[in-house]
Amino acid sequence: MKFVVFATLAVVATAAPQYASPAAPSRYSESSEEIPILKDERIHEEDGRYNYEVETGNGIRLSQSGSPDGPEGAVVKSGQYSYTAPDGTSVVVKFVADENGYQPESDLLPVAPEFPHEIPQFVLDQIAKAAEEDSARDRSPSASYSAPQ
Repeated sequence: MKFVVFATLAVVATAAPQYASPAAPSRYSESSEEIPILKDERIHEEDGRYNYEVETGNGIRLSQSGSPDGPEGAVVKSGQYSYTAPDGTSVVVKFVADENGYQPESDLLPVAPEFPHEIPQFVLDQIAKAAEEDSARDRSPSASYSAPQ
């Protein structure tokens, strides 16, 4: 019995996650160089409004403001962030986050292509007819759910 307990503990110990030391660079960075914070200004008002701006020594910038003006006091946020991509491209993203969700805007974000052609009228008519049939079916009791007579 002692052997089973010891073997189980040995297996658990060897299966534990192995973490890299803090000095070793991670796969997400090319070095462990510390980047200085050049600007960190934060303003928090008592009514829930806030503004902040952060800028780092490697060119990352973030500015954001928010206020509890959304439905039921939800915080509505807007701002922008920018950085230089590894290939040297300047990335600027402006955003709004409100009752409609997070809405980023940037020249670098993909855009869906326009529909290749106009939808023919007979297709639109068929879609409208199907919607009417669905609506009529929803309003009338279904024969499959009626009580036996």
